[in-house]
Amino acid sequence: MQLRPRGLWNLRAGVLLGRPASSLSPLLAGCVMALAGCASVQGPAASGTAGQAPVAQPGAIDAAAHQPAPAGFSSQRTARAADAAHGTGRRIDAPLARASSDEGLQPATVDLTVQPPDIWTRIRRSFAVPNIDTPLVKEWENFYASRPDYLRRSAERAGKYLYYIVEEIDQRGMPTELALLPFVESSYDPWALSRSQASGLWQFIPATGRGFNLKQDWWRDERRDPIASTKAAMDYLQYLFDFHGDWHLALASYNWGEGSVKRAMEKNAARGLPTDYLSLDMPDETRNYIPKLQAIKNIISDPEAYQISLPAIENQPYFVTITKSRNIDVKLAAQLAEMPLEEFKALNPSFNRGVILGSDEPTLLLPADRIGIFEANLRAYNGALSSWHTHKLQRGETLASVAKKYGTSVATLRRANGLGSRSKIGAGDILMVPTGKQAEPTLVASTGPTPMRASATGSRAAKANVRTHKVRKGETLSSIARKYGTSVNQLRSLNRIKGSSLNVGQTLQIPGTGVRG
Repeated sequence: MQLRPRGLWNLRAGVLLGRPASSLSPLLAGCVMALAGCASVQGPAASGTAGQAPVAQPGAIDAAAHQPAPAGFSSQRTARAADAAHGTGRRIDAPLARASSDEGLQPATVDLTVQPPDIWTRIRRSFAVPNIDTPLVKEWENFYASRPDYLRRSAERAGKYLYYIVEEIDQRGMPTELALLPFVESSYDPWALSRSQASGLWQFIPATGRGFNLKQDWWRDERRDPIASTKAAMDYLQYLFDFHGDWHLALASYNWGEGSVKRAMEKNAARGLPTDYLSLDMPDETRNYIPKLQAIKNIISDPEAYQISLPAIENQPYFVTITKSRNIDVKLAAQLAEMPLEEFKALNPSFNRGVILGSDEPTLLLPADRIGIFEANLRAYNGALSSWHTHKLQRGETLASVAKKYGTSVATLRRANGLGSRSKIGAGDILMVPTGKQAEPTLVASTGPTPMRASATGSRAAKANVRTHKVRKGETLSSIARKYGTSVNQLRSLNRIKGSSLNVGQTLQIPGTGVRG
């Protein structure tokens, strides 16, 4: 396999698909923060907009309908009775890619003589969370079944990630219902951001993300990284199952926090009441959480019964991984792979800027059928990989000294790095410095799927590049930022908003010209 000279790229033959439960960090035992504020569509008796957590009205729950859990289930288990019943006791541990000396990095294939051809069948065969059958489940079944287009879009987005997620789940011997959890959490949108700032497919709030070593800084937010966030979510769910010994309580804790669930159980125990999930006094969001997952599970189990058509998703790796060691612009990386920028960013949503730093050797994801094209184009490319320098501040350096060194202005550095007049920087901070003699930097900060790349070359151009938006009922800064492909911070800065509250009818200035449909 020929690689880019000077160690520019390290092409990995696959991804570590999982870790045994015994390798979990002791950190898990101390993580008691809730993953609050799930981002999903509104549901039965709910209010608000898509992208905000639905809160259903209280309703009766039939505790007698709760089916008992199968005896002896453990998150440490690596083979399931369901597999044996369907003749799938043998599983292929296929890497996401394999190296070939004459063909470069090639995607691996799954032996379909021992594996189902589609991912949906594979998921169905390893369900292991006990079913519940309550009025709330029926309400959510009706809700989802009456929105086939929404389910189809969510499932199509899921197609990029499901194979990897199911592999991670299988490696740990966990139930495959967990692969459906992002339908509830984020509608499988890696850009989903809730009112409580929970982000990504698995909706980690900032504190919990940091507790599971998900990097969150100006350059990157690994809560949106499909690989890092999936591993963190599985670590957390494994810990919660081991903590409670019950998947319903573990899932409720994922939404509400294990401390809150434990206190609710102790409260019931003190009153001589049952302490199972269906018997606990919980907030509406948590009380609806597992019924929503159960409803999705029921539909995935038998889509025809609900007149739902699921998109075909092969039981094959969708992406391969590449580790980079030098800076590259996001737009150029997509161009080298000859893929739409939107699709590239959907696989690599953790990068906050238009340039990807190579200093931390981050992992990029590319569709399996794009890797050969990417390698060939990279070898043939002779231009600069990034339109930006990065400069790590040394002790005693200031914006003025850095600006002088690179022949630019302090104002340009402030704009390029999102620094206000009172922002503090110090030794070790990394600054973006535009290359060439451009008068103004390209705006690259973005937390939405469409990056803002508006070149503001003067006040007239800047003014022409701003549109307005009148706030409607239920809209938030997050939902508006996503609609226009910008960031909450940019909206706040442009409109001088300090908090997150908006008033219906309020007019906002929107940077950029692209509207996300």
